[in-house]
Amino acid sequence: MILVTGVSGGLGGLVFKGLSELDDVQVVGGTRTGDGVKARRVDFDDPQSLPAAFEDVDVLVVVSAGYAEDDVVFARHGAVADAAGRAGVRHLIYTSLASSGESMTIALPHRWSEERFAAGPFTTTILRNGLYPDVPVALATAGTSGDGMVAAPFGTGRLSAVVRQDLADVAVRVAAESERDLAAGKPSRHADRVYELEGDTALGGEEIAQILTEVLGRPIAYRPTSLTETRAALAGSSLEPYQITHALSLYSNVIAGRAEATRSDLPQLLETAPRSVRAAVAEAVARNRG
Repeated sequence: MILVTGVSGGLGGLVFKGLSELDDVQVVGGTRTGDGVKARRVDFDDPQSLPAAFEDVDVLVVVSAGYAEDDVVFARHGAVADAAGRAGVRHLIYTSLASSGESMTIALPHRWSEERFAAGPFTTTILRNGLYPDVPVALATAGTSGDGMVAAPFGTGRLSAVVRQDLADVAVRVAAESERDLAAGKPSRHADRVYELEGDTALGGEEIAQILTEVLGRPIAYRPTSLTETRAALAGSSLEPYQITHALSLYSNVIAGRAEATRSDLPQLLETAPRSVRAAVAEAVARNRG
């Protein structure tokens, strides 16, 4: 059996849906509350909920526990590793962060989690996912003003993005093939592999402004702002302190030219060419506009 955590979220929901459409694998979802029928209760903040959730699970797909302070993520993923080991999980798949984010503050909890899972009594596959197009979408919708300007601290840098559905398709393939291998009495062909799932498109302020111009039907120009300006603006927002830290770190990496992908395993793991990042951004902007 395959269990996918976080199926009420975007990525987890897509992975669960994809696996549910396969006839030869059994899959169950996991959510914080569960419903006792379609989803088991998998609450990373309640370690006592995990042993029962992981019962009879051969392949566990751990969708990262999400935005939180680092020590919270350490505790959540550590509890998952312990419970999965005790429950007899045979293969664990973890959605981590791509190497283009290696210098970002969000990378540390991901790399710690990779090591923690690798130390468990099960084999692992690490899916190092690139950033979703949601990042430039947020910039496009929040940074656009009535004066036809989009302002952001990107400098002349760009960041690589990848469509969420592509990442879900890879996770479905890896999970299904691992389950089939284990059912046949063989180790997973993806055991102890680390896959870099980067997008083939990088977007900067100029590219985002171009997409906005096309979607909104009026000229939009890009104006680079400073990190000082951005820090002051974020300080007055509703973001949590750790979210501000991560946002500033992301911007710094873009400015420094360290947020672009250099290689990717995505094309080899997809059955078709990767989906268009620019099209995904345009669709999201149009959707938010409506």
